[in-house]
Amino acid sequence: MMVGRTLPNRDRRMVGAWCFADFYGPADIAGQPGMQVPPHPHTGLQTVSWLLDGEVLHRDSLGNEQLVRPGELNLMTAGRGISHSEESPTGHGPVLHGAQLWVALPGEQRDVAPHFEHHGDLPVVSSSDGSATVLMGELAEAVSPARAYTPLMGAEVSITAGRTLKLPLEADFEHAVLAMSDGISVDGRPVRVGDMLYLGRGREQIELGSGGPGRALLLGGVPFEEQIVMWWNFVGRSHDEVVQAREEWEQGRVSGAPDGRFGVVHGYPEPALPAPALPNAELRARGRTRRPS
Repeated sequence: MMVGRTLPNRDRRMVGAWCFADFYGPADIAGQPGMQVPPHPHTGLQTVSWLLDGEVLHRDSLGNEQLVRPGELNLMTAGRGISHSEESPTGHGPVLHGAQLWVALPGEQRDVAPHFEHHGDLPVVSSSDGSATVLMGELAEAVSPARAYTPLMGAEVSITAGRTLKLPLEADFEHAVLAMSDGISVDGRPVRVGDMLYLGRGREQIELGSGGPGRALLLGGVPFEEQIVMWWNFVGRSHDEVVQAREEWEQGRVSGAPDGRFGVVHGYPEPALPAPALPNAELRARGRTRRPS
């Protein structure tokens, strides 16, 4: 299954606190294992799992086991450390289509106790031109119950074929749109499926169009001013911090100690993922963009 990474990219590393966005599918997984991601660690971030089609089973080291389906949100806050696995369940459907997003935690909260949320009834803003399901934050006075640690917003937008959906924006936020179907346009500008269009700050409204039934992710947030180190599955602030997290993951993975920093995921049939080797250079903290905005 091909996966497209839209964030971080060559010029932009973050949109608000959103620091990672992978897009996959629609993939035909009929008669195949589908998604199979063995236990692996995270620090300093929140993972946002969002599906347009299919289902994914989440297990984590806190003992949570949760199936996520389209229109439902799995939100895992790693904080000081957690591990989890993701897999297409037995008897899964023939198609898998979705996005995996990360939110960087601010310095004062990046070592919070890990926790997990599942929200199956998210608020929806709708009109004859389409609808927007609010994953995190607030859009058009619809507020998600998901816990956020910085001012941000994330929504899946569905556009009626041949129509233009207008949505209000928070002018203090920077925004971006990730096209998840063909034929999407933003303020009249075409955006290819799998591409992310950065919109900057200062906008109070957006117009999303589509030739056929269209779907996109709308992301936004107050610009994240802290510099971060993002390596493998860790978000930290320094090289040494990432080195320590890697060492603790490897120690716990080899020993299988359930009381270690990352705990143990039970129920997944394969061994946990080993951490890759660190680069032969110091990891440097970087800002949200390669050049000043």
